Amino acid sequence: MTAADAGARAGDAATRTIDVLIADDERPVLDELELLLRRDTRVGRIWRASSGSGAVRLLAEHGVDAAFLDIHMPGLSGFDLARAVSRFNVPPAIVFVTADEAGAVEAFDFQAVDFILKPIRRERLQRAVGRILAGRDANAEPDPIADESIAVRIGNVMRVVHRSDVRWVQAQGDYSRLVTETDSHLIREPISDLELRWADAGFIRVHRSYLVDRRAITTVKLIGAHPTLTVAGEEIPVSRRSIPVVREAILQPREERR
Repeated sequence: MTAADAGARAGDAATRTIDVLIADDERPVLDELELLLRRDTRVGRIWRASSGSGAVRLLAEHGVDAAFLDIHMPGLSGFDLARAVSRFNVPPAIVFVTADEAGAVEAFDFQAVDFILKPIRRERLQRAVGRILAGRDANAEPDPIADESIAVRIGNVMRVVHRSDVRWVQAQGDYSRLVTETDSHLIREPISDLELRWADAGFIRVHRSYLVDRRAITTVKLIGAHPTLTVAGEEIPVSRRSIPVVREAILQPREERR
């Protein structure tokens, strides 16, 4: 990064703007993305690349705050680019812009700030810019959420199950079944209460009968007649009205299990 670039970025920080790179091998998409970003007053300079190799060159020459990357490009893919920039001293925030919905799960591994499906909507792009700014302005990591211990009965013996070991919860009337990697336990507590209490710990309601730990999600299938996701090797149904919640949740950075 040149001294001019560094000075420009420092000035931009004061006005809360970001410099970005956009990369897509389809010219119409690249044009539309640039047009929409230029309409956002929070976006400063924009560099364009029509290939992965071109994007690498521009990223090496210019310090940017964020990179909007198509996943499928000839040569270097968007994932290849994300892997490369992760080695930078100050890596840019990554936003994937793609028609490939299945790539959302893999985007977890690159800690992508956002994942935008084509066709691009202006309000969706504005939300991504807001996330980039929020991430850049975060000065401290959030305090870790204390784990919770739940008493369960196995025969005549009481045992303790930790919330961090629970992969999903299934509603069974006024009871809830807690499912771990190895066991399941029925507790006398409705799933709605667990949903409220465990929301900050990363649990999301994906169906009237299911609450899942988003960190345990391994595959997602939201297209088709029967949306599902896979948690700890089991297929869990996703209700239609929960699809936006699932999409939002899987974009959050993956946390290491305790």
